[in-house]
Amino acid sequence: MMSAFPGSALVCEEFRGLADGLELAHSFVFNPHKWLLVNFDCSAMWFKDSRHVVETFNVDAVLYLKPDFQDKLPDYRHWQIQFGRRFRSLKVWFVIRMYGQSGLQDHIRKQRFEGCVKTDPRFQVVIPVTLGLVTFCLKDKGNEVNEALLKRINDGGIIHMVPAKINNLYFLRFAVCSPQTEEKDVDLAWREVVTQTETLLH
Repeated sequence: MMSAFPGSALVCEEFRGLADGLELAHSFVFNPHKWLLVNFDCSAMWFKDSRHVVETFNVDAVLYLKPDFQDKLPDYRHWQIQFGRRFRSLKVWFVIRMYGQSGLQDHIRKQRFEGCVKTDPRFQVVIPVTLGLVTFCLKDKGNEVNEALLKRINDGGIIHMVPAKINNLYFLRFAVCSPQTEEKDVDLAWREVVTQTETLLH
């Protein structure tokens, strides 16, 4: 099961329903660098039975020095194509030590940008926000106006957003992924959206 972005939300009890059926999966992977305050890059993997991975990537045939502990501990060189592995788990450990469970939960639960969108009657939230991704557009302005708004925002160079389109409705997407992002940065992003909107509509 691939859960690159939303997997981080499982730190919060209210999102654990997203993992219904996980017990049927053979593997699970998510990227803590996308939403769990860990710097790029970091993927967390779990295998129900790691033998399948080890059999696929096993390199014993070309190894001339075999360590004494080979049968006692997982040998991660057999879990991937490359022989070496960077010490990414240390980054995860530091984040957990620094923020703790409650700090990580607070980060996942933040909804500041959504609140800004909802208080401005010119905009609408397109899809209810559950996992930190805020989808929004100008109400009753059509796709061309929203496309023009996104172009103005991205050309401004202050923030960058990407679009999406569902049922012929074009909208903008806003997500916070950096561990350095603070409320003032979210406020700056919203001010830029408002500034470009006012310039576009007047």
